[in-house]
Amino acid sequence: MLAMSDTSRAETPPTMVLKWGIVGTADGQFNQPHCVAADASGNIYVADTENHRIQKFDSTGIFMAAWGSVGTGNGQFTRPYGVAIDTAGNIYVADTDNHRIQKLSSTGTYITNWGSYGSADGQFSSPSGIATDASDNVYVLDTYNHRIQKFTSAGAFSANGEGSEPAMLR
Repeated sequence: MLAMSDTSRAETPPTMVLKWGIVGTADGQFNQPHCVAADASGNIYVADTENHRIQKFDSTGIFMAAWGSVGTGNGQFTRPYGVAIDTAGNIYVADTDNHRIQKLSSTGTYITNWGSYGSADGQFSSPSGIATDASDNVYVLDTYNHRIQKFTSAGAFSANGEGSEPAMLR
């Protein structure tokens, strides 16, 4: 894990502030992590893809918790690629090889999931990226369907990126 200072307006190179993690399966170790997200308190969440879990760290890199194991059950993941946090601290996971989104509470308790394999509205083909907005809408990068889908925080389909004009959600 790597943290850099904001130098978007500076003429000097970025400065590394903090890094942590090594390859492995123990708490605080990673196997091909693909996404990182932060909550309002500065805690860091990592989609630890090949360990089939989400890990949580404080802002200094201290391990706090891990959720998930390989599988298809509630709270289990198969190669999660994306993680996002909403305004209430709920955790959304792009459970890539299970072709679904899972929602966990801020303590990692399973709440719900939605999606299945396919190309219809609300279905996915390897969802990989996920983000939330200030209204807690959930945006999912539906990789092999070549689109972005929008959902409510409860998982109700709202729109997708198959509008009639470029860059439109319909």
